[in-house]
Amino acid sequence: MQISDLPYPDPGVPDARSGPRFLLWLGRGQLGGQLKSLCWGMLHFTGVAALPYAVGLGVDAVVDHEPNRLLLVGALLLGIGVAISVGDSMLHRTAVTNWITAAARVQQLLARKTAELGSALTRRVAAGEVVAVSTGDVEKIGWFVEAVSRFLAALFSVVLVCVGLLFFAPELGVVVAIGVPLIALAPLPLLPRATRRADVQREKAGKATELASDTVAGLRVLRGIGGEELFLGRYREASQEVRKAAVRSARMWALISAIQVVLPGALMITVVWYGATLVSDGRIAVGELVAAFSAVATLLYPLRHFQEIAMAYSFSRPSAKRAARVLSLNRTDAVAAVAERTARTEPVRAPAPGGDLYDPRTGLLAPAGRFTAVVCGDPDLAGRLAERLGGHPMDEAAASDAGAEAEAGAPSPAATTAETTADTVGAPSVLLGGVALDELDLDTARTLVLVQDKDPVLLSGTLRELFDVPASGAVDSAAALDAAQCADVLDALLQSAPDGVEDPMDARITERGRSLSGGQRQRLALARSLVTDPEVLVLDEPTSAVDSHTEARIADGVAALRAGRTTVVLASSPLLLDRADRVVLIDEGTVAAVGTHRDLLRSEPRYRAVVTRETDEEQRLGGLELTELEEALTEIEESA
Repeated sequence: MQISDLPYPDPGVPDARSGPRFLLWLGRGQLGGQLKSLCWGMLHFTGVAALPYAVGLGVDAVVDHEPNRLLLVGALLLGIGVAISVGDSMLHRTAVTNWITAAARVQQLLARKTAELGSALTRRVAAGEVVAVSTGDVEKIGWFVEAVSRFLAALFSVVLVCVGLLFFAPELGVVVAIGVPLIALAPLPLLPRATRRADVQREKAGKATELASDTVAGLRVLRGIGGEELFLGRYREASQEVRKAAVRSARMWALISAIQVVLPGALMITVVWYGATLVSDGRIAVGELVAAFSAVATLLYPLRHFQEIAMAYSFSRPSAKRAARVLSLNRTDAVAAVAERTARTEPVRAPAPGGDLYDPRTGLLAPAGRFTAVVCGDPDLAGRLAERLGGHPMDEAAASDAGAEAEAGAPSPAATTAETTADTVGAPSVLLGGVALDELDLDTARTLVLVQDKDPVLLSGTLRELFDVPASGAVDSAAALDAAQCADVLDALLQSAPDGVEDPMDARITERGRSLSGGQRQRLALARSLVTDPEVLVLDEPTSAVDSHTEARIADGVAALRAGRTTVVLASSPLLLDRADRVVLIDEGTVAAVGTHRDLLRSEPRYRAVVTRETDEEQRLGGLELTELEEALTEIEESA
């Protein structure tokens, strides 16, 4: 695999059982690149290792006054120089290729897993950790993969130097052969402590990143309540903790580096002192002493790669562990169902168009081609139901984690819904046209059913790029924008666009649409969902951030544009509910009532309590006057 061939057609199925296993899997996937890098590294380091012996031969030729032999040594030195230069250039090229391709493979795997898990990912892994894995951790994993071949080539050269000295100058060769392993192994006792300090640094850095992400995401709210200084102060404290941890980690690595300098220096002094004694006794020639001295000096270069591989592994092991944790997450709890689908000889066919959407867990039925509204008293239950209707509920491990957090009293979103989530684990899959969505390929299921959650994300880019999504082609962007009442949004984008931009579709949207209001972002996201024109569209509170008049027009626009297509809206707004063909009340996790909005207002107290926000006292006294509520709905409808 070359850099020009990226991305991978298929990054493969990783071994995510542990960090070291994941690193080993990455290495096996790049054997060809590693062998190339190793071969060029051996050429480079062999030249480096041969250089001292050539120098020693040259010294002997000068001492013996043999000019012809000196010319041969000069030619040998020239060849060694060429080998060192070519080997170093190609080693760097192939090693960097290994780094980039390994990092690209990990990023593709993470992107695929993120797309597969959807919103379930953030229930299992904090947002800051996801950012750390996809950025810094990927770099560290690539560093280790890149350093392996260089280390093996350096190890080969060290062995070559030691063995060569044993034959070239046996007395000095024994000293070097004993000293070099001691130098290489001396830092090993310090590596566990250095690794622990590096782990602490990365943990604190991850927390600081998560805190920064949360602060930036909620900066508008923080400014509104005057709390930005409080959170900035917390971030300053977190960043100082990261700095202190980084200094402690750097001190340990500095000590290891010092050992890698002091011990070879001591070995060099020993070789010179002992070699000078041997020369004065006439036991070795001057050239042999020069060769031994040069060999020990040359060993400083390959020995640095011993320290590098130790650092690379120490930094990449926890990074690989975090990446493996993310990659080991499953889309659903039905691991057995996944294995069953894999074992099938024939794939499950997509259902025929025009099938009903049915959830066996709650008993919810959304007839084909109808506009169905769903009312849940619990907003969290509505969000989980929307995900379930899309075929990607929380997986079993997430439910277990959530349950554990709930028992421990951890204040996490997963913990607050642990009991209800645990009940959904193992429940039958949602059926579309009688076919379970879990049995379909993920791409097929998401083509048939599109879910827009209550907090949709707008990616940066032009409005035209925002609407460049997989779609049936039956709905154009103009119709979708009109149905979602985005006229004022287009005007705002055009006003803020640079000079020369005349078409609002060419206006740029900032990251996550931060330059737009919440209602504007919500309407653009709704228009994007309408453009896709899926067979089933599930909307979770699509108008919670807009005013009542705009909401009424949006309800009419969506109903008209989605006529003949299955649409499910989870909402509690009377304006949306009044436009629905049928309304379903979900109470305590199951269907409690079905009918039209106005019929349910009259006949179902539980429905009326959710929709009209009645208090317990109002329910006891008989509720609100329904005629007044109906008159208000009619008035808003007429004004819209």
